[in-house]
Amino acid sequence: MFKRNLWKIVFSVAVTVASLAMLLPIQDRPFKTFAKSQAEAKAGEFAALLSEADARVAAGQATSTFVALKALAKERKLDLAATYFPQFDLGDVRNVEKKNAILLDHLLKESKGNIQLGLDLRGGIAVTLEVDERSAGDQGQKEQRQEKIQKAVDILTTRINSFGVTEPVIRPIGENRIEIQLPAVNTRDNPEVVDLVKKPAKLDFRLVHSTLTPEMVRGDIPPGYEVMTLDYEGRGGEAQVEEVLVKRRPEMTGDALEEAFARHDDYGKAEIIMRFTKKGRERFAEVTRTIAETNQRTGRLGRLAIVLDGRLYSAPTVREEINSETAQITGSFTDREAQNLANALNNPLDLPLVVKSQYEVGPTLAADAISSGVKAATIGTVLVSAFMITYYTVGGVVAVISLAVNMLVLFAIMASVGAVLTMPGLAGIVLTVGMAVDANILIFERMRDELNLGKSLKAALVGGYDKAFTTIVDAHITQVLICVIMIIYGTGPIRGFGVTLAIGVFSTLFSTLVVGHLLLEWLIEKDIIKRMPMLHFFKKVDLDFVKWGKPAFIVSWVVVALGLGTVLYKGQDIYGIDFAGGDATSLTFKQKVDIAKIRAVAATAGISELNPSYQTELGSDRELLNLESPFNTAGKLVTALKQAYPEAGLESLGTSQIGPSIGAEIKWNAIVSTILSLGVIMLYIAFRFEFGFAIGAVVSTLHDILMTIGVFVLFGYQFSAPMVAAILCIAGYSINDTVVVFDRIREDLRLNPTTNLRDIINGSIQRVFSRSLMTSVTSFLAALSLYLFGGGVIHELSFTFLVGILTGTFSSIFIASPIFYWWHKGDRKHVEKHQDVKPTYEWTGSSNASE
Repeated sequence: MFKRNLWKIVFSVAVTVASLAMLLPIQDRPFKTFAKSQAEAKAGEFAALLSEADARVAAGQATSTFVALKALAKERKLDLAATYFPQFDLGDVRNVEKKNAILLDHLLKESKGNIQLGLDLRGGIAVTLEVDERSAGDQGQKEQRQEKIQKAVDILTTRINSFGVTEPVIRPIGENRIEIQLPAVNTRDNPEVVDLVKKPAKLDFRLVHSTLTPEMVRGDIPPGYEVMTLDYEGRGGEAQVEEVLVKRRPEMTGDALEEAFARHDDYGKAEIIMRFTKKGRERFAEVTRTIAETNQRTGRLGRLAIVLDGRLYSAPTVREEINSETAQITGSFTDREAQNLANALNNPLDLPLVVKSQYEVGPTLAADAISSGVKAATIGTVLVSAFMITYYTVGGVVAVISLAVNMLVLFAIMASVGAVLTMPGLAGIVLTVGMAVDANILIFERMRDELNLGKSLKAALVGGYDKAFTTIVDAHITQVLICVIMIIYGTGPIRGFGVTLAIGVFSTLFSTLVVGHLLLEWLIEKDIIKRMPMLHFFKKVDLDFVKWGKPAFIVSWVVVALGLGTVLYKGQDIYGIDFAGGDATSLTFKQKVDIAKIRAVAATAGISELNPSYQTELGSDRELLNLESPFNTAGKLVTALKQAYPEAGLESLGTSQIGPSIGAEIKWNAIVSTILSLGVIMLYIAFRFEFGFAIGAVVSTLHDILMTIGVFVLFGYQFSAPMVAAILCIAGYSINDTVVVFDRIREDLRLNPTTNLRDIINGSIQRVFSRSLMTSVTSFLAALSLYLFGGGVIHELSFTFLVGILTGTFSSIFIASPIFYWWHKGDRKHVEKHQDVKPTYEWTGSSNASE
């Protein structure tokens, strides 16, 4: 066994060890402590430097040890890497300031825990951007401004998503502001992220004065020009500064760009390549032609300045007309600076914005809500594990062990890709726990079939895994395809769910097909277990599923129609703050009121949705209570809070209207994601099975999505951002169950060449009924624990999961399979036209030739 499974053993150990390495450390470590532990040279001297940095923070001269240390190194021209951290090789960077910045950023990143929490669990930062009235010009008109603000929201959403997997909030406030909330980020430790978020990325190409320099004019600047400073790296790596006279009015703007990307030149230096549009190329040729003609008249080489957000990045000389599709921005960029600049250039804002305020945001969930959510997740995992051990005994223990490996790999990969863990994300992981045991259930049920045929335990193991393998792979590939669409077309929580579920698919395949198989094979071959007892609640289900398919189809679609009718009747009322916007109220207070109590007061006042948080303005000690509620509810909410907690001294500073954090484009992307998911399901099932199967799979999945939406609205819930992702998650669950039923029908068609189609379908469903029910039970237990013990958005998510689990199980039996039967008019000959389901015939001998 050892030699045969050597690759599995090595692979399992390697993945487990790598996962532990990626996951640790889980919690953040203080920057000062971590940096001190990493100093390998002159440790005492570096400790003294850190003490000086702390003294500056205590005196209010710096916001953090990180910022103070960077300032001290700059003032004293210290090369921190060479002096204290010789283990870090930064020899390719010669500018000392840049070396220090790279080093300190690396130390800061390494000091952070690998599992980062979202706004609801940990908080983050909130940046409010406001239209710069001095630079807006005719953009100040209301209608034009609103259009441009919405465009800015879309661009900022795209830009922030380029950072990785996060769940940001980006929405308009009032008539001229945009609010951005970033989880697990703060301005002290992540200044470059905040800078990139607020960059309008207004790109200009401007002429440099052909004959004059700032030294020549001595303050008497020619009309239409301004003095700008160019920072660059000298030949010796030293920082150099040059002042140039640059024309205020640009010759061309960022509209001329088609795309921008970062790369390294032949000498390994980072640069940004700009690719022009057709009109941009023509205009660039005109501008450089004009400069070339001026060169001939003056006898001096002219220059064209590249200005981004009012900062001069480069001012290269122009010798001749350049009629090219591309141009370069060169300078002393680090790789990260070049990539950030390219990201900003790809999303140019033509609306000038300034930072109005920056806040540290506390967790939007109260401590008891977070505790109840974690408790619900824990209970759900324990319930699933206990059920598996009780029902499948030894097999259940193996399933739980493989599930533990599954979760280890899942969290490790999430940590490695920078995923932010939110409470809805945790709920999604708990549902993944329920669905992850499905592969084990499928294997154990197949082993039960083999044992019932009289095979040995070892032979049953081989047969069970062989027969379940194709089904497991097909089911998980369809889930991956849906996840890919969610990642490509989704944003925020939709993309986050897609990434998490995709990781869950691969971790499940690894833990089940490699780790679980290896462990069970070892137990059986070493005679550690001689039998594998399993409970069996449903030994035989004698029901004509095809017969009951038609009435079940009619009744279920009546429910769907009723739900969709309710959706149409309620109209915009089905949308929560994420989709519709609402009121934002800021209050001062004398005593803090717990967020859980604030939510309770809102519920008593009849306010269906509330997002409370405490915020501290950067640079100030004043803390404010921020309340987000549906439109026209702010006054009622504040009054109710004052009456409930008069000792708190709550006073409103004002109320403004906030726009939706999910804009029209994101809504459309969600619809596109759903449609594409159905299309991909149809294509894959048609390719792997047969077109009739594909029709059944798509109709049943669409049924589950519409049913879930309808029931969700019927029970008075409102749609929020996580709900969209949850519904797409249900699509993945539904198709998983349907594929299992279809795979058994396909197998029985091959094995029973003389049986009619109706009996094939009924027999196949009867054989997988127990497995379908067991999968539903495990997933249902996980979702039920979230529903009973979780609160807020967890309660709504788990309700969606409960509905989706029930309707997904129902549709795979009573919708998908009957539709397959009706599509082929009940005739198996129509099915056999596809080679995958043709029966296989074999020559057989006879004991009597005369027979």
